[in-house]
Amino acid sequence: MFRQGFRRCASLASAAAPFAVVRNRAALAATQRTVLAISRPVTCFKSIIPSSRNYSSEATAVDAEVSEAAPSAEVVNFDELSRFGVNGNLLKAITHDMKYDTMTPVQAKTINPALKGTDIVAQAKTGTGKTIAFLLPLLQRMIAEDPTLASKRAIRNARSDDVRGIVLSPTRELAEQIADEARRLTKHTGLVVQSAVGGTHKASMLRQTQRQGCHLLVATPGRLLDLLQDPQSGIEAPNLAALVLDEADRMLDVGFEKELNDIIRYLPKREDKVRQTMLVSATIPDNVIRLARAMVRPDDFEFVQTISENETLTHDRVPQHLVALASWNNVFPTLFELIDRETAKTDADDSLPPFKAIVYFNTTALVELAGEFGYHRRQSGQMKISTFSIQSQLSQNSRTRAADKFRHTRTGVLFSSDVTARGMDFPNVTHVIQVDTPRDRESYIHRLGRTGRQNKGGEGWLFLPPTSMSPARKQLRGLPLKPNKTLESSEATPDPNELPKYHQEVLDLAKSIHRRLLGGAYTSIFGCSTSEREDLVDDLNQWATVGWGWKEPPAVSSSWARNLGLAHSNLNIQEKSHRDSDDDERRSGFRGDRGDRGDNSRSSDPFADIGRLVRRDDPGRGNGRGFGGGGRGFGGGDRNNGSRGGRGGRDGSRGGSRGGSRGGFRGGRDGGRGSRNGESSW
Repeated sequence: MFRQGFRRCASLASAAAPFAVVRNRAALAATQRTVLAISRPVTCFKSIIPSSRNYSSEATAVDAEVSEAAPSAEVVNFDELSRFGVNGNLLKAITHDMKYDTMTPVQAKTINPALKGTDIVAQAKTGTGKTIAFLLPLLQRMIAEDPTLASKRAIRNARSDDVRGIVLSPTRELAEQIADEARRLTKHTGLVVQSAVGGTHKASMLRQTQRQGCHLLVATPGRLLDLLQDPQSGIEAPNLAALVLDEADRMLDVGFEKELNDIIRYLPKREDKVRQTMLVSATIPDNVIRLARAMVRPDDFEFVQTISENETLTHDRVPQHLVALASWNNVFPTLFELIDRETAKTDADDSLPPFKAIVYFNTTALVELAGEFGYHRRQSGQMKISTFSIQSQLSQNSRTRAADKFRHTRTGVLFSSDVTARGMDFPNVTHVIQVDTPRDRESYIHRLGRTGRQNKGGEGWLFLPPTSMSPARKQLRGLPLKPNKTLESSEATPDPNELPKYHQEVLDLAKSIHRRLLGGAYTSIFGCSTSEREDLVDDLNQWATVGWGWKEPPAVSSSWARNLGLAHSNLNIQEKSHRDSDDDERRSGFRGDRGDRGDNSRSSDPFADIGRLVRRDDPGRGNGRGFGGGGRGFGGGDRNNGSRGGRGGRDGSRGGSRGGSRGGFRGGRDGGRGSRNGESSW
């Protein structure tokens, strides 16, 4: 019932109003499915639980006080919030220190209802100011429950066993980014902010927290659960005022559902201590609804829709270029040609923003190889701009340093895996370049969303080797990708005796790179490929021999080849020592990059067979089972959305849609007939 009512509320909110706030007030019978007008209250599931609750008198008083003080009409200027009881020290940080005067639409639509103390489920994209949208109400609620926290003197009384607010984030980088924003907001208060993320020294974090205390803890789910389960950690939250789950869909996507459910068991029961819960998610699939059912108060919540049905989304607005490569041997020559061309273009025209690009690869080994190529290219004077690398196998300190440097650089290139594809704020990115077919359609869209933020310009590029064209056509059908043949290095397989400029450059650079790193990149591609692997073997063998100048392709073990079903292919199978074989295949990134989660040979994507979006932001694709009509309600559903992929935990896109946007793919590199919705084929 929760799911049905929530889905109906969300669908109606999306269709009827650009920014709708839906309030839950009464209940319907379990079988009632009446479609409600958006102006009427949501009446979906209050009857699930008893209406009477024995909340503490203090918490109830705070809720009443916050509700009375909260704005009845939507406020759009931060300084106006003082009239509704928002602490002046918080507003001073926003308006004076951070220089924010007017709320973004997402902030206005979230802050106003959140200040009432009600639970919030919000559908909001990244890059819209949503961090302040949930931090400000959270911090205000903490101060409302304990006004002494507004004074600097409260710092002296902070304790690790009295955490008042928790923010959960799917990645280390995003958690640290949120913590930094929270520290800026609390600068003039006595609130102490700490972060707890995986990949850092737990003991060091605990020593700091026990010494300084903690009022607001920003954490990744795995590390928070570890702290709550450890009786020696000293981390407790008996007076928890508010809990925020940011990027909820992403947390579930990377396999944190069990950790999130376990965390709730260590927090005070709602009957003993009422808390405000805010769940923020870019998409609202079934498992996010299931999570909301477990965490929000069904008799006191609001669904906040911040995405307009008519809103122009990044992947509709940003130009997207498809470069069909002759082979994998053309990837890096073409990439460096594009970087040089775009850098020269911005250098020659002061009216253009400086070139700043993120290049996405599907495996950690390819990110590492790209980083080495970029380093040696800059050292040799062939490239002026700086390059940076972020992937999950780097230490947290290394990833944080790289992210900070790229964030603040004027011009540069970041080579990255999917750990930066969502939530991370990198200002002024002009280009997003994706190499090979992404793991799924949503990854492509979220990666592309790193550019064109806050309505600034940007462009996307997708480099596809020949074996990746067919999977990409199925996975990305309907998106406005336009074939681009302006890069000479993409065109043909060069003659080894007469290499073009960029091919020769990459060949020379390869001589400076450790053979094991090159071999690891070679083998990692098999782990994330959904194409015909026999053809891929031949293509990658040519990359190794022509592109790197090797006499023969990298050696692999017979057991490794058998696991991939390639025992009778043209792989260079040689029996090596057990240790060498393990080292090569571990270093290869064979299992791909899963955004900093542990190894799991099965797909970590729980959204494969369901409609993913409450606000359908993808006109070229059906919604699977769909909302408000199912199967073909939005032009057909993609019935086999990902599910099979390589052993590397990467979801391929096996099979296509029976409906929706069809056609336009018969022409291969040269195009063909257009798709039904008028977009160019490729």
